[in-house]
Amino acid sequence: MSSVSTMRLNVITPDRIVFSDDVHFVIARTGSGDMGILPNHSPLVATLRIWPMKIEMPNGDKHELAVFGGFMEVNANEVNIVTPNCELPEAIDLDRAKRAKDRAERRLADKNTNIDIQRAQHALQRAMVRINVGGKGVGK
Repeated sequence: MSSVSTMRLNVITPDRIVFSDDVHFVIARTGSGDMGILPNHSPLVATLRIWPMKIEMPNGDKHELAVFGGFMEVNANEVNIVTPNCELPEAIDLDRAKRAKDRAERRLADKNTNIDIQRAQHALQRAMVRINVGGKGVGK
């Protein structure tokens, strides 16, 4: 077994590369549940859920990124995350996320309107992930 202690993590959206660095550990929420990835992990492809992705850097620092679905490919000490959107904690507007959460909760609570429930649930989930990640900040 190799003694490699890091792997390359690339987080890619349609607009840009959000994150690309060597990491020690990644936890992502897949369609099957939370999955932890360490160096030398066997190859896999998994769908991702809207959820905070946790990263541990080689120096022990821990970070979270807001990931909004997509998929993860692991192969040869490289983890590639392809997602429609990913936000770093410092890019999240907490006030805006809280307003979006309140709007989604009001829509879901209002039984008299004709709303797209699935859309409102996804909006609530995205807002909650932003609040969770943005409230911590990088390295907090």
